[in-house]
Amino acid sequence: MHALHARLPKNFVLEERLEHYRDAIELDPASWRGRWAEGCWPGIGALPAGSSYQRFREVRLDLGCGKGAFVVESARREPDVLFVGVDAEPICVAYAAQHVCESGLANAVIVPGNGLRVREFFSPGELSRIHLNFPTPFPRKRDAEKRMARMERLMDFRHVLADGGEVILRTDSQPLFDFMLTQVPLAGYELLWQSRDARAERPGGPSSEYEERLGAQGAKVLALAATPGPEPAHPVQTAELSLAAYLPHDLDALSEIGYAPHGMEATVENLRNRALRESGRR
Repeated sequence: MHALHARLPKNFVLEERLEHYRDAIELDPASWRGRWAEGCWPGIGALPAGSSYQRFREVRLDLGCGKGAFVVESARREPDVLFVGVDAEPICVAYAAQHVCESGLANAVIVPGNGLRVREFFSPGELSRIHLNFPTPFPRKRDAEKRMARMERLMDFRHVLADGGEVILRTDSQPLFDFMLTQVPLAGYELLWQSRDARAERPGGPSSEYEERLGAQGAKVLALAATPGPEPAHPVQTAELSLAAYLPHDLDALSEIGYAPHGMEATVENLRNRALRESGRR
């Protein structure tokens, strides 16, 4: 999930919310490993009356689902696809489960957890698509191992993706996006498409609450889709891990950004100040 932490409103009792909306929460996801498409548990397997299908056509994962806006809208558009939203923050799990329950949709479920456990939750080839919607960038080198958008996670994802499956990243962070472009080939993936203004170039898709909020602040959505190619025998991380290295270093280019990527505001300001100092010495 993007590093925009949900704030508790007045009279919000987390335990009560989680209990009230428990029908949309799967607390033992590993028990459904290899069986998600059958959707055979209360609240998720209740297919629409007169439905001709006996199992969900596909299973898709929203990794870091936040408050569930993307999961619910996606599920509404494709009722024969099961959407699994995973988030590590209990507050987000509570909000997302509430969103699912109030939508009345039978093809969405929320799972507490994180991307490090995808191979525990899903069997080989079980997922047709993994969405990374505004993942936390973790810009510092020492925190890089926590990123979901990196070679090591892509290597994990290839074990649970079906043939022709996709990983789709959407982010406001130009440094994270450019870093991900280095990770795709390192993990043996093929880039299907990329956009540096996805809201304009690929409109009409479901949006997360983070995309709406950050878009209102002037952020552009950078997005890409990649699919696993031949698996590298010995993948080695060769990219620069600090996201500061992917920022432009001249003042004019920094001014053109207009919007500082979330989590990197201080870095951008420092670079701008350094550029101003250097220009003053000339």
